[in-house]
Amino acid sequence: MKNRRIAEYLVRGCAELGVRHIFGVDGANIEDIYDAAAASDAGVRGVVAKHEFSAATMADGYARAAGGLGVVAATSGGGAMNLVAGLAESFTSQVPVLALIGQPPRNLEGKGTFQDTSGRAGSIDALRLFETVSRYCARVERPEDLPEQFATAVEAALGGGPAVLLLPKDIQRSPVPQKPVRRDPRPPTIGHPADMVAVATALRTARTTGKILVIAGDQVARDNAREALRDLAVTLDAAVGVTPEGKGVYGPRDPGYCGVAGTMGHPELLDIARTAALCLLVGTRLPATAQIPLRGVPLAGIGRQPPYPPAVFASSSNLAATLPELTAFLRDSGSGAETSEPKFDLGPQVFARRLRPPAATGPGLRYREVMDTISELLPTGSAVFADAGNTGAAAVHYLDLPENGRFGLALGMGGMGYSFGAAIGSMFAAPRPTYVLAGDGSFLMHGMEIHTAIEHALPITFIILNNNAHAMCVIRDRLYCRNHDDRNRFHPAALAEGMAAMFPGMPSFAVRKRDELRTALSAPSGAGPRFIAIDCDPDEIPPFTPFLAALE
Repeated sequence: MKNRRIAEYLVRGCAELGVRHIFGVDGANIEDIYDAAAASDAGVRGVVAKHEFSAATMADGYARAAGGLGVVAATSGGGAMNLVAGLAESFTSQVPVLALIGQPPRNLEGKGTFQDTSGRAGSIDALRLFETVSRYCARVERPEDLPEQFATAVEAALGGGPAVLLLPKDIQRSPVPQKPVRRDPRPPTIGHPADMVAVATALRTARTTGKILVIAGDQVARDNAREALRDLAVTLDAAVGVTPEGKGVYGPRDPGYCGVAGTMGHPELLDIARTAALCLLVGTRLPATAQIPLRGVPLAGIGRQPPYPPAVFASSSNLAATLPELTAFLRDSGSGAETSEPKFDLGPQVFARRLRPPAATGPGLRYREVMDTISELLPTGSAVFADAGNTGAAAVHYLDLPENGRFGLALGMGGMGYSFGAAIGSMFAAPRPTYVLAGDGSFLMHGMEIHTAIEHALPITFIILNNNAHAMCVIRDRLYCRNHDDRNRFHPAALAEGMAAMFPGMPSFAVRKRDELRTALSAPSGAGPRFIAIDCDPDEIPPFTPFLAALE
């Protein structure tokens, strides 16, 4: 690092952690990071997004797909502020993201300088702000402090969530100390062996009285632990459900699968939960969107953080390592599937039952026929990123992923427009057939990241369910509010026609019939993305349990 600046040190440090892309929006107080990436001999590339929120979700999607660290770099002022919602999603969903945030030079702090967030002289204090959405946040005040702070930030992020380094411009340009006190980030701890024994004991005891229900979350995918989960499920002869954002870590092709848990989930799982001797949570805290009525069924859990309900818990930041240990312990103790107890009678009706929203009578395609058609045509190994809302509920409930499929859904904060950036970040980390499922509300917020996909020739299929409304809010108005004045309905927009005019080289399809959707999904996209806008009914009730209960 002789004659190198702090900016080069940071880029080199990211490269040594396996990071190959830094996402963000360039600007005066962060340009040195992008300059260092452009000159990097370690293969690091700066990817410029259209908005910092989307840049943060790109880093989030990159981390989820790569099973490692995502990095976002943003300038000071409004650029920094725009990161908050994206980092909040990563914080709540425990996704490892490192945010490098530029700041004005130190000698200008507290003197009315442009975009001052030092906390001095009445300015916003970025340190206090970002502490609330990060596992670690530090303002770098001296070049010699940077190596230690960088290592600490990476450790915190890999433990599950964002870490933030606030970097004054003069610090970025400072030379690296002649003998930097450098240490490699320590790997996350696996957990205490006694806790693992306690979970195994609870499972072994429950196996003598009944059957186990496993509910698996997104950490299984991020830790590359699908096979380990399957081995554990087979050993326990368990029924297995997934959380909405964990859809794809286990599926209909796997033994004992019983659907999705929670407000967008399947009745089969609820039936099985009533007779379970124990529910084991793997890689999920069982948030409200995934909760099911367990009615006194004891809980055990293994994952990054303890479940929200009381449970016997073992910490694990690497399920690919700890699940085989748990499985081996159960087999050695004679608690595996060789027991003579009857299996769950899942029967031929498994996955045939769905929630039954009332029939819609408005224009356009219905949620189920859209998702069924997409399910038929998804290539093996596809990644699907859905946005929260009616589209997300329909995808969770109706969409069947292909073999080795991956599903992404932001339910930590539920920020609209998450899917656009996350899909782009995922594609950079692990190229595969990638699809975005979003409503027109999400598209109008952050859909211009399609331009980023065009710039980088990313073959992502963007599917927009266009009902010209914030349709979930339309339904909430009707069900829960006294005065529904159509404030959540939009002036109609011809999205596909507009995108075709804006980006003439991108295949764009306006879909109003099911056979048109099949044609659009089957058409080649060429070297870059394609865009499909599907007309839908804003008054159609999605498969969402609270809405159906309100109707009753």
